Amino acid sequence: METNLASKGAVRRIIGRFGLRLQKKWGQNFLISPATVAQIVAAADLTPGAPVLEIGPGIGTLTQGLAKTGAAVTAVELDPALPAILAETLAPYPNVRIVSGDILQTDIPGLMGNEPFTVAANLPYYITTPILLHLLEAGLPLRRLVLMMQKEVAERLTATPGTKAYGAVTVAVQYYTEAEILFEVPPESFLPPPNVISAVALFRPRAVPPVSVRDERMLFRIVRLAFAQRRKTFRNNLRAAGWDPEACDRLLAAAGIDGARRGETFSLEEFARLADAAAALQE
Repeated sequence: METNLASKGAVRRIIGRFGLRLQKKWGQNFLISPATVAQIVAAADLTPGAPVLEIGPGIGTLTQGLAKTGAAVTAVELDPALPAILAETLAPYPNVRIVSGDILQTDIPGLMGNEPFTVAANLPYYITTPILLHLLEAGLPLRRLVLMMQKEVAERLTATPGTKAYGAVTVAVQYYTEAEILFEVPPESFLPPPNVISAVALFRPRAVPPVSVRDERMLFRIVRLAFAQRRKTFRNNLRAAGWDPEACDRLLAAAGIDGARRGETFSLEEFARLADAAAALQE
C-alpha cells in the first residue's frame, strides 16, 4: 500500500529514519495535512504531462500529490541534504525530477523547457515575496501559481487601496496577476507547527496588464516612492525624493492627483497616470 507522505506518522518516520534536523533558517515546516495537499493540487488544475514547478519540496509531501495527477513535476530544493531523501520518498513517481539549487539563481526557462507551466509550492515564509516577484518579473510563461504562505503576507498581496495591508508589493503583484486567497491553513497542519496562520493563494497571470503605461520602470519607481514613508503625503514623499515644488505641481496637475493624499489610497490606474505624467516631464 502506498504511503501518504503528508500524514503525520509518515513525516515523523522520515525525519527519524534519516536523522533530519529541520533548518529554521530555511523555514522548514513539513505539511502533515493530506486534505490541504489535496486542495492545493486541485487548485493547480493539472493534467497528465503538464509541467509544474514546485519550490522547496522538503521531504515530498506536496510533491507526491502533484505527481499523482500525472503532471511532469520539477522540484527545486535548496537544502543539499534533502534531494537524496526525496529520491527515495518519491521513487515510485518517474514523472518527478528533483533539482538541487536556489530558485533565485536557477535558469527557470531552461529548466522548464520554455513552455507554459504552473507553479505550486509551500514557499519558505522568510523569502515568499522575493520569490514571487522574481517569478512574475522574469516574463515566464506562467499558467497559474498556487502558493502557500503566511496569512499576513497573502493579505498584503491581495489588499485593496486604502487598507493597512496595501503597499508597493500589492501594486506589483496585482499589475502582473489576478490574486485571491483560497483558504487558510492552521499551524497544526505542519510539523513543527509555525507560530503563524498560513494561507493558500492563487495568482492568475494577466495576458495584458490592467493599465497601460509608457514606461513600466517609471511606474514601479513612482510606486516605491509613494510608499517610501507610508505616513507622509505623496507630495511630501516627492519632496523627500528630491523633487522641487514646481516639478511636484506639474506632475500632480498632469496626473489629476491631489498631492495631499497618501500613496496607500492610490489605485493602480492612478499610479499609471502618475507614471505617464512623470515620464512626459522627463522627455
